[in-house]
Amino acid sequence: MRPVAIVTAGSHGIGAGICPVLGRNGWDVAVNYNTSRAAAEEVAVAVRDAGGRAIAVQADVTDETAVVAMFQRVDAELGPVSGLVNNAGGGKIVLGPDGARVEDATADEMHAIMALNVVSTMLCTREAVRRMSTRHGGKGGSIVNISSDCARRGGPTSRKATAEGLVLYAAAKAAVDGFTLNAAVEVGGEGIRINAVRPATVMTPAHDVDGPGHYERMGRIIPMGRPGRPEEIAEVVLFLLSERSSFVTGAFIDATGGR
Repeated sequence: MRPVAIVTAGSHGIGAGICPVLGRNGWDVAVNYNTSRAAAEEVAVAVRDAGGRAIAVQADVTDETAVVAMFQRVDAELGPVSGLVNNAGGGKIVLGPDGARVEDATADEMHAIMALNVVSTMLCTREAVRRMSTRHGGKGGSIVNISSDCARRGGPTSRKATAEGLVLYAAAKAAVDGFTLNAAVEVGGEGIRINAVRPATVMTPAHDVDGPGHYERMGRIIPMGRPGRPEEIAEVVLFLLSERSSFVTGAFIDATGGR
C-alpha cells in the first residue's frame, strides 16, 4: 500500500509543485484547496499521471469543522494518512500593493494572518497526530510545515528594500517554527516526526502582484542569483517525509539559495 499525504493549499504555488513530486515517489495525495477547485483538480491529474492516486479536497483549513471533515474524507477515499504538508499560509492580507507597516495593521488583519498561517497548521497537525500516533493506535508518520526564511531574520520584502509589510507574516511564521519544534518533542516518542522548510522567494503566481523585474531584483540579494522553484522546495519536503530522514525531527531546512 502506498503512503497517503495531505498537502494543504495544494492547488497552487509551492503546494502545486509538491503534489506531483510526491506522486512520482510513491505517495498518494490529497490536494487541499479552499476556492480554486479547477486548479486542484489539475494538480490531482498531475499526481495521477505521475503514478499516484489523488483526490482534490475542499476545506478552509482555518475552520476546525472543515479540517475534521477533510481528514475524514481522506480516511475514507485514500486510507490512513502518514504524511502531512502544512503548506497553507501567506501574507496577502497584510501586504497590500504598497506594503503595510505595523502601525497600519488592524486587529482583524492580525487575527486573519495568524489563522491562515498558524491555526491552520495546528488544526491539521492535531488531526494528523490523532491518526498517526502510536499512542492512539497509529503507525507513525511525518509532518512538514512550510515556514519562511523571514521567521529567522529581518530583511526586505519583495516590494522594497525594507521590512515594511512583512512583520505580521514573519511573526506568524516564527510561531509556526515554535510550534514545529515543541510539537516534535511532544510526539517524538510516538512514531511521528515534525520538521519545517523555510524557503526564501520562490517563483509562484503569488508574486505576480510584485510587477515586472521582481525576480531579477530578488536574485540580486540571493547568493545563488535567483529565486527558488516550487519543485526544488518539493524535493526538500519529499526528503523530510521519507525514511531517508528517519532520525530527523524538530529540524528546519533553509531552502534560500544561501540568503
